[in-house]
Amino acid sequence: MFEIRRATPSYAQTAFEIRLQAIRHQCIGAYTEEQMLAWTAGAAEDGYDVLMDKYFYLGCIEGEPVATGMLDLENSEIGAIFVLPGFMREGIGLKILSHLEALARGLGLEEVKLDATLNAADFYRRFGYVGDEPAVYHSPSGLQLACVPMVKGLSL
Repeated sequence: MFEIRRATPSYAQTAFEIRLQAIRHQCIGAYTEEQMLAWTAGAAEDGYDVLMDKYFYLGCIEGEPVATGMLDLENSEIGAIFVLPGFMREGIGLKILSHLEALARGLGLEEVKLDATLNAADFYRRFGYVGDEPAVYHSPSGLQLACVPMVKGLSL
């Protein structure tokens, strides 16, 4: 059974590990190995853990976390949608995305934005996100990665 639940700080390392595995599996070819290793270096305590204070969610199967997703309400931004490799292509990413969009709508946002990784832009386009112009994402750690800024209007 699949459920989505709010993450607590005790799940920071689990969420970080889901992110690491998803990036290293799904982003091959879109980014260099050097970029992926730099992107996934460190530990949850290096700053990822503070995301648990936002609207950060875990997608769980039989109670075990297999996916993550976050709504940054201050910036009207969806992020951190990652799915463990063994559970990719089962609709879990869409379930997380839909949950975050419904949450954003319920909190009064008229649109949401995100920075899609190069390999994920087509996924977001299939679900109504608009954006084609490449840009550079500047991570808090100083890493710079190519991305595609996208936006979606939320009809009520």
